[in-house]
Amino acid sequence: MKAKYGNCFWFVMMIFILGFSLPSSAGEKPVPEDKVATVDGSVITRGDLNREMNNMQRQLEKQGRQMDDSQIAEMKNETLENLINRELLYQEGKKTGIEIESQAVENEFGNLKKQFSGEEEFRKALTEIHLSETAMKNELKKRLTIQQFIEDKVIKKIVVSEKETKTYYDENPTFFKKPEQVRASHILIKIEPPADDSKKTDARKKIQEIRQRLQKGEDFAALAKKYSDCPSGANGGDLGYFSRGQMVEPFEKAAFGMKPGEMSDIVETRFGFHLIKVVDKQAATTLDYEATKEKISRYLKNMKVQQEVDRLIEKLRAKAEIKRF
Repeated sequence: MKAKYGNCFWFVMMIFILGFSLPSSAGEKPVPEDKVATVDGSVITRGDLNREMNNMQRQLEKQGRQMDDSQIAEMKNETLENLINRELLYQEGKKTGIEIESQAVENEFGNLKKQFSGEEEFRKALTEIHLSETAMKNELKKRLTIQQFIEDKVIKKIVVSEKETKTYYDENPTFFKKPEQVRASHILIKIEPPADDSKKTDARKKIQEIRQRLQKGEDFAALAKKYSDCPSGANGGDLGYFSRGQMVEPFEKAAFGMKPGEMSDIVETRFGFHLIKVVDKQAATTLDYEATKEKISRYLKNMKVQQEVDRLIEKLRAKAEIKRF
């Protein structure tokens, strides 16, 4: 259990601290009889737990992941431990004298609102997680307190030496191999399954007409914007760089088989019919140490911070009175 909640905790903490999603916590008046845990007398309610669970489940659904009942139960236990950990850090931050100014909270609240298209969408989001503006600002203040505490207690003290970064580079050569990549644009005429022969014939005819226009010299990006059924059409069909294994096989085979500037014949995949234009190709290479040492240093520092925060939580747990209901 220790290793589990340690890793899961840090994932949740990074969401909580960096603001990748809406924070979730109790309303202004937690109901004592609905408490699921207390941390030195501070109540964690079922509402806290449910909001956090819903938040995490939405993230998993966006990734296309489904969980069975046993996995949901396990996640619920880990989520409760994460809430306990968060409360421990908040209380310890307060004990060290950290005070967050109201203007900092207002600034953070304003930044949060900017993530939404307008006031109505923001209000709707608050309603969905059952939080008032006041409760949200309280949560932001808690988040900033924890962030400042971890910055002062842990992050400022972590150092990664040149020797450590070089050792990591030398001992993990496969991490720094950059595979062959292609940058391509495409035009897609989608075929929605199940499609009968007549719909496929119409789709093929449409893309054949587009191909003829391209052969006569019309601009690929302009036609992609006008006709492509792929979201990339808005960018002229540009898919950016990709390596082998990232695209469906027929698409990949065509793209990697062409030279920059060449356009494919009609390529059929399960998504429909494509015209592919290769923009650039990059050969496989190994990134040198100088080009990667800053990223390695940040990675190693993050790992050290995670370990230190986990150790800190263990100490806080050992001296705290934690009750679960």
